[in-house]
Formats: sequence, C-alpha cells, structure tokens
Amino acid sequence: MKVKILSTSDVHGYVYPTNYRDRQDDQAFGMLKAATVIRQIQAEATADEIVVTIENGDWIQGSPLASFLAQAPSPDQSLFTALTAALHYDAGVLGNHEFNYGQAYIRQAESQRNYPLLGANISGGMAQGLLDAPYQIIEKHGVKIAILGLTTAYVPVWERAEHVAGLEFTSAVATAQRLVPQLREQADVVIVAYHGGFEADLETGAPTERLTGENEGYRLLTAVPSIDALVTGHQHRQIAGVYQGVPTTQPGEKGAAVGLIELTLDAHKQVVGQTAKLLSTANADPDQQLSHIAARVKTRVEDWLDEPIGELTGASLTVSDPMMARLQGHPYLQFVNEVEMAAGGVDIAATALFNDDVRGLASHTTRRQLLNSYPYPNTLVVERVTGRELRNALERCASFFAVNQGKVGVARAFTSPKLALYNYDVYSGLSYQFDVTQPVGQRVTQLTYHGVAVQPTQTLEVAMNQYRGNGGGDYPMFSAAKVIREINVDMAELISQYFKAHPVVTGRPQTNFTVVTH
Repeated sequence: MKVKILSTSDVHGYVYPTNYRDRQDDQAFGMLKAATVIRQIQAEATADEIVVTIENGDWIQGSPLASFLAQAPSPDQSLFTALTAALHYDAGVLGNHEFNYGQAYIRQAESQRNYPLLGANISGGMAQGLLDAPYQIIEKHGVKIAILGLTTAYVPVWERAEHVAGLEFTSAVATAQRLVPQLREQADVVIVAYHGGFEADLETGAPTERLTGENEGYRLLTAVPSIDALVTGHQHRQIAGVYQGVPTTQPGEKGAAVGLIELTLDAHKQVVGQTAKLLSTANADPDQQLSHIAARVKTRVEDWLDEPIGELTGASLTVSDPMMARLQGHPYLQFVNEVEMAAGGVDIAATALFNDDVRGLASHTTRRQLLNSYPYPNTLVVERVTGRELRNALERCASFFAVNQGKVGVARAFTSPKLALYNYDVYSGLSYQFDVTQPVGQRVTQLTYHGVAVQPTQTLEVAMNQYRGNGGGDYPMFSAAKVIREINVDMAELISQYFKAHPVVTGRPQTNFTVVTH
C-alpha cells in the first residue's frame, strides 16, 4: 500500500497564471495549474494507493485578485474555498497571512470548504469559528491517517491586535510533542502540516536565522519522534527530501509546485519506504472546472485593476533598476514615504522596495500598478524611538549590502535561506550615510535630523508599516509597545486616498542618503 501526500502552500491568491502586470500576462504558476497536477495524481491512483491532499495556508491573501475579493460582496469572497472544495482536499491549515483582513473575512472566505481547517496550536480558534479541530483522523482503504495542523506561532508579532483577538498561539514544537504520541496510538500514519518553515540547516542543524519561534520546522524533525511526513510552507522555499529520517516538502509559492510525499506501507501498515519530491506546475494546462468557477470574477478584477487612481509629473516614479534604487534612493520610495508622513503626521518615514519585480508607478497611475508595487495589506504605525534605536535600525538596513571584489551586492542573510529583500528600508526625513566597506554594525557613518547630529537619547517619531513596527524582519528595536499612533488603513488605500487629495502628484528625487561602496 502507498500513501501519497499532496500539498499546496503559499499560493497567496494566485488562481490564474498571471502576475497581473497586464491583461495578457502569462506565468508558469497558479492554482489552476496546480489543480491539474493534483487531479492527475488523484485520477491515476490505483487500488493500493491512497491520496491525501492538504492546503497548507496563505491561500486567501496576496494577489491583486485577493485584494479585489477582500473588498467585494461577501458571496464572491468564498471563491477561494469553492476552488479547493472542488479538488477534494482532505484538510487545510491557516497561514499567517490568512489573518491580514481579520477574522470575519477568514470565516467568509473559508465558508465553501468541504474539508476541516486544523490548528492545534491556536487556542480559541474553534470558539471563534475559524477552525474545526486540532487534527483530523481519516480512514482510507483501511488505513488510519492522522493530520495534525500547526501555524507559525509568530502571527501575533506581525498582526494587528484586533485580528487575533480571542486567540493564543503557542509553540508548534511543544504542541506536536504533546499530540503526536496520542495520534501515534490512534493512527497508522501521522502527518504534520505546518504553516512554518525551517530555522536551521536541514542536514547539519546549524541555525540559519535568529531563533524567535517564527520557524520551528527543524525542531519538529528532531524533537518530535514518530512523525511520518512533514508538510511545510511560509518561507516560499522549494524543498523536498528525507531529512532527519522524515520525508519533507515545501512547495514554494503561487502554486509553482505541488509537494508530493510517498509512503510505502507493509502488510502491518508500517512505513517501510519514503520519498519526497516537488511536481512543477509550469507545463500544466489550467484546470477547466476550476477555471469555470473562477470565471465569474476574472473580467471584473481586470477592469478594477485598470481603473485610474492618479496623475504624476516631475521625476519618474517608474523603477527600472531595483538595486540602484536601494543604493541611491528613488522618487517612488520618496513618494511612499511622503504618503506615510502625511498620514502619520510626522516628518520621518521608512519603506522598502519589496522585491525586484516592483516597477513603481507610471504618469497615468492605475490600481494595477499600485497593487503590483505595494501588494501587502500593511497598515501604518508611528513609533517613538530613541536616536540609539534609530541608528540600530539603520545598521540593520546597512547590513543588507555585501562587497565582493569591489562589487556591491545583497548580503546572504537577505537571500538565504529565504529571499527577503523587503527587510531593507529606505528612510526619508533623515540624512544618513552608510559605508558598507566597514564591518556590519559599524556602517552608519553619518546620521542627522534637520541638520543636527542625532543623539542616542533623543526621541524621534517615525512612520512605518505595522509589520516593521512590530519588529518584523529582525528589527527588535521596534515593537508594539513603542507605537504612539495607528492608522488602521492599509497602505495601498492610503496611497489611493493621497491621490484623491492631490490629483496631480509631483515626483521628487530622493537625495537624503548615500551608500559608500569603495
């Protein structure tokens, strides 16, 4: 007997194979392609094969389509789980981004599913109507299969307090250590589906990040005996193999791959063989049934994205060279910071060029351009910090750069094990200089505010998105305790409102900082 465990994770609302750059955009990913791969495995299963399918979180947020549905009438919001229901998933897990639009949206978006949502380490999730159970035991062909659902315990660090009200997130490892032995007694096969990633090298155990509890996958492999298969996500990595004796997958993002773990059972239902691999969806045709279900919103989304929201003049806000924008500043980053400063009532702000696909805004700005440049539903906070804390934040930013043989590039800590370009911020309202030929932690060589050197004990008010304001991205100098104002409107909407108040916006070069590279 074989048990085949299929998983999707971090699809982030990318139903269609498009990045929504334009109406003709065509990419090698998307849930419709993943569905074709899943259906093929399900259809080809023989009498001695069991197929288990798991949706591992961060499904209902992330794409322009997801942004549209979050604002659409409630019947449309259930589209995502109408799709997964049609694929006959056996279980789902909540990712951290599921919480971005609040609990009411989760309940509506998940309302069409015909499978349980599992969350063993989210206390209060069942009482709030978000979860069905901590785990599920299913029986197929006489084999009992337990699926334990877990979510990164770091959600409250990033998320707005009202979005996690009534919930308590505990360690995935501690929860698994408590429940896996119980499941081992009740089931023949134990699967852990964890919306989280790995904090250490999978083979050596060497830490790959600060051990905050955000990712606990390596300890699940090494500190929780008797797991037969581990499904992971969150980091957007493509991982498949047998690590520490446990077959493990992580299928990247946007439906670019489907995870497949195969377990071979003997006559006594004991696991005697195990493999793990990723199935690329690049060459798959979009699933016709799911395409039909999604068609009701496709044109509406494209029309919505093409709506004009403002006009630009002056310096161009189109980004053509992301690395140079990070090294020299850019009118687009200056503009976003100006929006933050206006909304927050301050004159210092920070933002990031989230990834190298950001193209900024054209002179005739559309919602499509805006959501492709600012895809996250971040709200805004203003924090009061000391000069020392601000300098430490800038040192973290300066560590983004690495100089190798005279050429400046991105430091490995921001590219591995996960690409995290969004953790480098560009500030406005300050004048500063980085010398990236100096050791990390000693790179901020100038820092002034209104022409005067910033002192360690003076206080300053800084606007930033709430992810950074909660310390996200390894910025422990920021925290919710330092927030003095919250602007509970997501940044894309704040930018739209700014355009309404300023029908023609003048782009301005960003000249307040320099980066010395040699």
